[in-house]
Amino acid sequence: MTESFPSTSASSHSSARYDPIELETRWQKEWLRQGLDRTPVAETNQKRFYALSMFPYPSGKLHMGHVRNYVITDVIARVQRMRGDAVLHPMGWDAFGLPAENAAIARNVDPGDWTDQNIAQMRAQLDRLGLSIDWDRQQATCHQDYYRWTQWLFLELFAGGLAYQKEATVNWDPVDKTVLANEQVDGEGRSWRSGALVEQRQLKQWFLRITDYADALIDDLDELTGWPERVRTMQANWIGRSHGAEIKFRVAGQTNSIITVFTTRPDTLHGASYLVLAPEHPLVEALTSPEQRIAVTAFCDLISQLSVKERTAEDQPKRGVPIGAQVINPVNGESLPVWIADYVLADYGSGAVMGVPAHDERDFIFARSHELPIRIVVQMPDSDEHHNDGQAWTGAGVLINSGAFNGLSTEEAKVAITTHGASKGWAQSKVQYRLRDWLISRQRYWGCPIPIIHCASCGIVPVPQEDLPVTLPRDIDLSGKGGSPLAQEQDWVQVLCPCCQKSASRETDTMDTFMCSSWYYLRFADPLNTKRPFDKDIVDEWLPVDQYVGGIEHAILHLLYARFFTKALHDRNLISVKEPFNRLLTQGMVQGLTYRNTKNGSYISPELVTDEGDPRDPESGDKLEILFEKMSKSKYNGVDPAVVIDRYGADTARMFILFKAPPEKDLEWDDADVEGQFRFLQRLIRLIDSFVWPKTEEGNISISSTNLIIDSANLSEEELNMRRATHMAIEAITEDLSGDIQLNTAISELMKLSNSLSGHLDKVRSEVALEALSVLVRLMAPFAPHLAEEFWLNLHGEGSIHQQSWPVIDPSALLLETIDLVIQVKGKVRGTIQVPANADKTKLEELALTSDIAAKWLEGQPPRRIIVVPGKLVNLVP
Repeated sequence: MTESFPSTSASSHSSARYDPIELETRWQKEWLRQGLDRTPVAETNQKRFYALSMFPYPSGKLHMGHVRNYVITDVIARVQRMRGDAVLHPMGWDAFGLPAENAAIARNVDPGDWTDQNIAQMRAQLDRLGLSIDWDRQQATCHQDYYRWTQWLFLELFAGGLAYQKEATVNWDPVDKTVLANEQVDGEGRSWRSGALVEQRQLKQWFLRITDYADALIDDLDELTGWPERVRTMQANWIGRSHGAEIKFRVAGQTNSIITVFTTRPDTLHGASYLVLAPEHPLVEALTSPEQRIAVTAFCDLISQLSVKERTAEDQPKRGVPIGAQVINPVNGESLPVWIADYVLADYGSGAVMGVPAHDERDFIFARSHELPIRIVVQMPDSDEHHNDGQAWTGAGVLINSGAFNGLSTEEAKVAITTHGASKGWAQSKVQYRLRDWLISRQRYWGCPIPIIHCASCGIVPVPQEDLPVTLPRDIDLSGKGGSPLAQEQDWVQVLCPCCQKSASRETDTMDTFMCSSWYYLRFADPLNTKRPFDKDIVDEWLPVDQYVGGIEHAILHLLYARFFTKALHDRNLISVKEPFNRLLTQGMVQGLTYRNTKNGSYISPELVTDEGDPRDPESGDKLEILFEKMSKSKYNGVDPAVVIDRYGADTARMFILFKAPPEKDLEWDDADVEGQFRFLQRLIRLIDSFVWPKTEEGNISISSTNLIIDSANLSEEELNMRRATHMAIEAITEDLSGDIQLNTAISELMKLSNSLSGHLDKVRSEVALEALSVLVRLMAPFAPHLAEEFWLNLHGEGSIHQQSWPVIDPSALLLETIDLVIQVKGKVRGTIQVPANADKTKLEELALTSDIAAKWLEGQPPRRIIVVPGKLVNLVP
């Protein structure tokens, strides 16, 4: 051995003086001064890596869900930088939307001012976390230099025939005389502001033809192998592709009147006993008989007050009335009554459904309620009975009561009946989708204006690109009543038509905020472009996003819209990629300890609970349920990140939130576990403090010079063990941070390495100790970046720790001279012995037979059989 280290500390840093706030603030200023987090210009052969968190709405207050999301992405970004990639790690603000408008109304302030103030507050809060974000690329969707390009892209979609206007059903508040978002209608169907019963009205609205991409959106899910299966399934179900047939039913007594239905079960056509229309179906008015007019009108008025959710809920009764008309079943000529019902929707399929109660659960419930015939036409497998035990049979079987099609399987009958109907002109194969076109109109102020002008002479006219952006007027009346606020601003509304120069009016709807968030990842690649939303070549260099991180609640809407936008822009030749995100990590929620009164459902603040062993409601004395639920103000279970950082520092907060649970699982907040991570970081400080630099003629050895090959031939057992522990940590943590990210187990491996080094640094030569410390600090750098930077400085490292290379395994360090071999007798473990790691099967058998364990348990009798598993065990069978 060359030099050993005494146990006394020569470090300038002492755990007794650990002040995380001072240390973290100092390093954050230094990183900012150096521009350490700016996106580099990638070298010719350098791999690019795009790490992105779903950008937040600027509420003004950071919560623990934010912290978890952004810290996960930050670790990934830091690791990839150390692996040599050019990393893009930006951040922005999803800043338009109803919350800001409501806050502006409540506070009588401008929503733009309120939003900018919140952005500044949240930016300062995020900075405290030590995130390696390139803030030079920051975007806010409510700023003109961003929404100018949202409007530009809308016009591209309009030019491609993907944006159009039509009448659609909306939530209408009859008191405030305004359109409400679904979120503004409570569970009883009342306006959140006025309390009035919300009505369903038809208004002209803007849509995007996302249905044109239904097949591509569902088919390309197979290519997203880096996405959770759960998310892909949710999207496939939302798109809802169904293969079936369109069947034409002729209205009795009318030669040219046809009602078309879509069904996935043409095999059950003989079992149809009625036909149901949506109350909004255009034929209802024409087909209703005079005798049924009053009942039908009353029913339609009732249904107009219900939301789609209320109409289609499975636990709700299926209501309806007959309209007094009949249709002819084309397969057998039977006359069927026509009804309208709440569970049939006008915008799904054709708005008409054939009722087959014996083989559809909703139809069965409806038929039972209204005493309609139930005819079985599919016999259950392995059954001779022609009944279905008093419930609908929706599975496969063999056709009965179906004329010439009796005896066919359901799959055979689907084809046969559709083919027969096609030859007669009343059926055709059809693919149907649950997905509807994307309604983007919002009758609100705080959103991106739709760049359209309405001209009496020219019709719908797009705003010329050179006139963008169409900016929002400022200092307007935001009472929240009386329709769209923009429609009240006549000076803003009245303009000249760009085509004919006659008087015209602006579109007063604003865009759904999902429009803004459906392309922001593209702008981050080229954020300062003033001529276009982005340069195609630059986007092609960075996209698709390598790792996207966000909540599972965005699995459908945001992620589906972003995928649609990407495909549409690809088809407009604006980008080359067809999918926006290669890998998706959906992090779980952060849950807090919660006290709930099970009798009345109220939540109780922990501050009011005096006995944690027997928690009681302070007012009623009722026993409280203790559980973990998503952190929320209303549940009094939130934890302010600023409080945690003030007490323990950002590194502790980061380590806890990464270690407590796998990233995709829900995390239960526990103050004791936070304290545990703080103690672990203090142990690391003491470990670094225990190291004393050897003096050489050239001065202190630099930790940066330890990337030398260490000759294992002359190392002591202590040194071999330290190198083995070091390189096992590299192997395990590198694996944890590749593919399916497992940050909690990576931190666990850091702890194991720390334990392996503790108390042993003074027992090994300098190069072995320096290698171990260099690896430890580099492995911990993505998780606790501030303290790792301090350690690197105190260990005389060159440059920033975050500019160092990710450690690489030395395979020779993982080789073992000896291993523990398990000895079993009759299949039961009786002990272990040390054997040479390279011993072959014959040698292992010899060592096992001559061991004290064999002598004790075999009692002098030779075994009948010996089973050897090299490297693991020997089983002796007497």
